[in-house]
Amino acid sequence: MGSDATPSKANAAGPVPDPAATPEARPLLGMGLSALEQWAQQQGQAKFRGRQLHDWLYAKGARRLEEVSVLPKAWREGLAATPPAGASDWVGRSRELHRSVARDGTTKLLLGTHDGLSIETVGIPAEGRLTVCVSSQVGCPMACRFCATGKGGLQRSLAVHEIVDQVLSVREVMGERPSHVVFMGMGEPLLNSEAVLDAIDCLCSDLGMAQRQITLSTVGVPRTLPTLAERALERLGRAQFTLAVSLHAPDQRLREELIPTAHAYPIEALLEDCRRYVAITGRRVSFEYILLGGLNDQPRHATALAQLLRGFQSHVNLIPYNPIEEEEFQRPSPAAVESFRRGLQERHVAVSVRASRGLDADAACGQLRRRLTA
Repeated sequence: MGSDATPSKANAAGPVPDPAATPEARPLLGMGLSALEQWAQQQGQAKFRGRQLHDWLYAKGARRLEEVSVLPKAWREGLAATPPAGASDWVGRSRELHRSVARDGTTKLLLGTHDGLSIETVGIPAEGRLTVCVSSQVGCPMACRFCATGKGGLQRSLAVHEIVDQVLSVREVMGERPSHVVFMGMGEPLLNSEAVLDAIDCLCSDLGMAQRQITLSTVGVPRTLPTLAERALERLGRAQFTLAVSLHAPDQRLREELIPTAHAYPIEALLEDCRRYVAITGRRVSFEYILLGGLNDQPRHATALAQLLRGFQSHVNLIPYNPIEEEEFQRPSPAAVESFRRGLQERHVAVSVRASRGLDADAACGQLRRRLTA
């Protein structure tokens, strides 16, 4: 509440302070239990109010502070009058602008942020699991040719509450607790690594997920992987989430053709950073490889990729290309996909093929672009 506070608006703990004057004038979503308890006390409330907030934010999925009916009315009204920076409400939830549901049940949400921008997140149901594909940025600066997201460039990185909100939104819409989260939506996570690590901490500590249920995907940013490993150990205590590195080519020339930013990060340097990541965390790295018909899906490419990864503690995830309108790349034939998979397997490379989900709703890998679709 502002300077017009009067005794009539006081609660049992005394007058309601101006929340914007406290050190934690930011959205509450993304804060852990101890932080919420401390924040409540800074507001002149009892410590248990922080526990109530925690329950309503994460278990009940409150969208606005007015919904948290267990809190004193005067306090809620005072907070509502002075929302924090970076959100329209103290809770910090985004607005659903549009929803697309594919025939296979994959659900894509277009979410509006406080500043009029939008992001996409996808819920991918399967037998016994629900995976949420989350975005870490509004747009993406990496400009991978086969990906729709990069066609619009980067507008900004997302805050912690905007990342966590995506998981809550999918849970709310699909009526099911997410079992897995993949940072494979819009944006390059390593260009927003602190917020991403904080979001992983929140998903584990506050939503009850395990780190092993979370995957962080990157196309590669120079000199960031060893730092990510060290910061994960510092921030999370251990680094058990899966790191997925997007290669998409077995050599530097072809990789630069597909990923323009790769010119600044030779594939040998990227793999050396991956080895350092493995040494620091003790976790193997997954490599993602989008198969483009006639371009990088031939037997010679499989042979070169196996040689490139020889001796590496890794797993390769093959992804058949999902078409976007700006490019004329071709989706590989099932026979080419199987031949490539078999070529890696015969050379003792652990490999799997990712099934495309949500194609008819433009919700598959590489198709997110922040626009309304039927």
